[in-house]
Amino acid sequence: MFDLLALPPSSLSERAWEDPSRWWPRLSEATGHLPAPLGVIDLDALRHNAMDLLVRAGGIPIRVASKSVRVRAVLDAVLRIPGYSGILSYSLAEALWLAETHDDIVLGYPTVDRASLERLLHDDVAASRITLMVDDIAHLDFIDSIAAPGQRETIRVAIDADASWRSALLGHIGVRRSPLFTAADVARFARAVTRRPGFRLVGLQMYEAQIAGQGDNGSDAPVIRAMQARSGAELRMRRAEIADALTDIAPLEFLNGGGTGSLEFTGSDESVTEASAGSGLLGGHLFDGYRSFHPAPASAFAFDVVRRPAGDIATVLGGGWIASGPPVASRQPRAVWPEGLRMMPREAAGEVQTPLQGRAAADLAIGDRVWFRHSKSGEPAEHIHSYHLISGTDIVDELPTYRGEGKVFL
Repeated sequence: MFDLLALPPSSLSERAWEDPSRWWPRLSEATGHLPAPLGVIDLDALRHNAMDLLVRAGGIPIRVASKSVRVRAVLDAVLRIPGYSGILSYSLAEALWLAETHDDIVLGYPTVDRASLERLLHDDVAASRITLMVDDIAHLDFIDSIAAPGQRETIRVAIDADASWRSALLGHIGVRRSPLFTAADVARFARAVTRRPGFRLVGLQMYEAQIAGQGDNGSDAPVIRAMQARSGAELRMRRAEIADALTDIAPLEFLNGGGTGSLEFTGSDESVTEASAGSGLLGGHLFDGYRSFHPAPASAFAFDVVRRPAGDIATVLGGGWIASGPPVASRQPRAVWPEGLRMMPREAAGEVQTPLQGRAAADLAIGDRVWFRHSKSGEPAEHIHSYHLISGTDIVDELPTYRGEGKVFL
């Protein structure tokens, strides 16, 4: 167990990650005796990111999105920092596991996992600690089909409402999540939930992916910023209407919104009581394309060169650790050290091997190490058993991932 606030900073200069020629080689120095693939988390960078997220949230508590971490030691360390509260989980099996040591877990997505629901419905402690996400009467029916009210625990539920933007010109902008969009939609469903025995409505979730998950500092920045401004204005009004409509229906414990990329917007929305964030802790390269913040590259992973198929190509073993979303460059891992490497467009990051070109490729020898940054944050943890916690040039701890603890949820 490590404590982000108690452990002293390393001897590196402040914001040392801004000097790649110092940042990346010392990781090779610290881990050169370890076989690849391997992952690292830098203590200084993780601490910086955790504090920066709190500042950006503007004072509202942050619920940690476990999907973007998948390392219990990191979840625990962040949740010990004042300002962080609760977990946003992605799998009911995961939530049940985390509920053994945590008492406030919201499942961010609906579930039809019969085995896990069976456990939840007959476990009074887990039922008091876990909130399920619903947006359809069929979700309630499914739960009742496993165990009828009166023969099981009362289940805490939250409503997932669609936070996307329906543009008259552009159509649907955002992700396809809930069928509930308007205040009338949500209120109608909320009344149906509160009339059902065996359920207790405690929260609302509205995730604005078109703001949180879309960088606004690229070549199409003017269009993206205009879209986000229009979408944000519409969402602020609609979310307030939904919150008002729910006031007389159920006493909600939370109204959750946002993500790493939209904390300033979410924190300024008076209807929201908490935000969610996870990817910003480990600082994936997806966020390099945002204007308002620049997280430190707290996490990275490395592969070794195993082939030289041509004078200007070096091939590493591994690489295809892609993030969710469209399979474009922003979701693929990025080779960052040595500088000047790029993937080949017809191969990209492979499941087993990744050929790299660029000015640095010609100087790489078989056995040399190449460092990559992940796009979001959770994807490397599904491939490695542990992260090595780095302070300066020293390994100070080894943190098992979910996979390293024998857990693979999705």
